[in-house]
Amino acid sequence: MASSLLLGRPCPAAAAAAGPERRRRWWWLAAAAAADMGWRRGGGADGVARRWVLLLCVGSFCLGLLFTDRMWTLPEADEVEVPNLRRGEEAERKTGDCNVRKVQGNQDYNDMLRISDTHHNSQTLDKTIENLETELSAARTLQDSFLNGSPVQEDYKASESTGRRKYLMVIGINTAFSSRKRRDSIRNTWMPKGEIRKKLEEEKGIIIRFVIGHSAISGGIVDRAIQAEDKKHGDFMRLDHVEGYLELSGKTRTYFATAVALWDANFYVKVDDDVHVNIATLGNILSKHISKPRVYIGCMKSGPVLSDKDVRYYEPEHWKFGEVGNKYFWHATGQLYAISKDLADYISLNKHVLHKYINEDVSLGAWLIGLDVEHIDDRRLCCGTPPDCEWKAQAGNTCAASFDWKCSGICNSVQNIWVVHKKCSEDEKALLTASF
Repeated sequence: MASSLLLGRPCPAAAAAAGPERRRRWWWLAAAAAADMGWRRGGGADGVARRWVLLLCVGSFCLGLLFTDRMWTLPEADEVEVPNLRRGEEAERKTGDCNVRKVQGNQDYNDMLRISDTHHNSQTLDKTIENLETELSAARTLQDSFLNGSPVQEDYKASESTGRRKYLMVIGINTAFSSRKRRDSIRNTWMPKGEIRKKLEEEKGIIIRFVIGHSAISGGIVDRAIQAEDKKHGDFMRLDHVEGYLELSGKTRTYFATAVALWDANFYVKVDDDVHVNIATLGNILSKHISKPRVYIGCMKSGPVLSDKDVRYYEPEHWKFGEVGNKYFWHATGQLYAISKDLADYISLNKHVLHKYINEDVSLGAWLIGLDVEHIDDRRLCCGTPPDCEWKAQAGNTCAASFDWKCSGICNSVQNIWVVHKKCSEDEKALLTASF
């Protein structure tokens, strides 16, 4: 203990545990012990030797104070070395904290990526739903416009026909199984055949087809005859409809629905197979109304509602039109008329709920009477046979359609249509040079 005090080097553990006041006391005791030892070693020596010992003790005391207070700065508590076991635990704890932070950082980054992907998928799904809702709304708007008679937006009309060729008009010639000779007479007069007809479709946008359904026994001999004729000429439009004279209203309804599904045209025309037509003149008449969304073009009439069962055009539902002797609303005569695309779309969308009257021209007029439709009465669509259409052609007012009112068509059309065509037809180059 004495040797340790003389060297002035306390135990690090004791020094670290001692405060400033205790350290001063410890150095004072060390100096006192050194002086005591000096006195003892002097053993009564002279005063000079004792004075040096005393000075040595005082100097040692002062030096100890200076050293302990200013030069020996104790480490902070977190800098004190811990035993090996604790040091390993501390290192492991710190390493663990770093690993935890690293794992936590990776986890947070992965969570951010997942959140970002989820947000992107959510935006994509919302966009898809929005597009579907937009299309559904557009479809409902289109149907409502037909029902309410309100205008259809131009951008929707343009988008609905995207990807389809736009035609000027589709001419459907209403015919029957027994009308083979009528069809041949039309092919040999006003209707182009073969390659000329195809060129007319490509260059002028005019489709011409004979319109016919099927027999009550599908696949029977009359159906096979039409198939053979169509294979030869390729100019039929077959309908999902059972043929019959009393079913003309249903056939007209099915024709418009089928035609608008097959071709995107500005106009859809219905004509009987005993009427002579000048195609270029008809195209010029219709093209003047191409900017109108809902037009109904023909020779308008308002005939009497016939309640006598013994007459040809008897109306079984005559009571719906008021008192006996009343007339029908204005509607186009059935020999030839045209409707615009919006009206054909309307018929197609509502074909299952449109009521059929016995007369097909009355039925069409009834379907359109409640809509915001412009009725256009053009008498060039119902000229008489020569000399009527002949005089008009010579005067430069060529007729678009000619027939006999007394026969509701050209009387004995198979033979007489040649005469009408010779005297009342437009110039042969009129269709080729026409610009609609």
